[in-house]
Amino acid sequence: MISDITLKRLLKLKQKKYREAERLFLAEGQNLVEEAATPPIHLLTDPDAVRKLSTLTTPTGPVAVFPFLDIPPEELVLSTDRIVLLYGVQDPGNVGTTVRAAHAFSAGVALTRGTADLYNPKTVRATMGSIFHTPVSRELDAPGFLALSHASGFETAAAVPHGGDPPSSLLPGKLVVVVGAEGSGLPEGVATACSRRVTIPALAASLNAAVAASILLYEAYTRVLP
Repeated sequence: MISDITLKRLLKLKQKKYREAERLFLAEGQNLVEEAATPPIHLLTDPDAVRKLSTLTTPTGPVAVFPFLDIPPEELVLSTDRIVLLYGVQDPGNVGTTVRAAHAFSAGVALTRGTADLYNPKTVRATMGSIFHTPVSRELDAPGFLALSHASGFETAAAVPHGGDPPSSLLPGKLVVVVGAEGSGLPEGVATACSRRVTIPALAASLNAAVAASILLYEAYTRVLP
């Protein structure tokens, strides 16, 4: 069993400020832990420790402790030709699902300040292990990242509800798609900073961020398939 002192320290990782201070996060569940490329710093299987560390009503265990995985934005733009920038998306499930979609379609993820924490236990669960395979930068300033992307040869496409080009118009090559929260969308200043706008045709009034990001990432991915 892990010592009570260490367990008390790990319990604090359920809060963002302690995760940031330690640069450590929790991952729960055998399938998720098995997706990691490297072994965890701690692996807890004791039922009492798992119950205390779990954020689930019915803990599944085990609970593993990993170091932070995010990379600087300068590294992100060198690591992949497709990136989704999430602006102000506050739902952890949407952020985690977007990371999973990015993994599926060979892309990276950029998260602005004000977006749900990558290491929130709900976000981590929603990635289904893709957090270990997808390059992610976080706590970014949107205009600054867009400027970096343009300087690195990326086209940038803002997802807007009306008036944009269809997703089928996306060209092969380096691309950043920018997606805002379902309710508020993108500020005009962020959309204007992009090189183009794209609109997903849909009968519903709006799509949530993860759905929109998945559609646009798939469209970009199909441009580079053999």
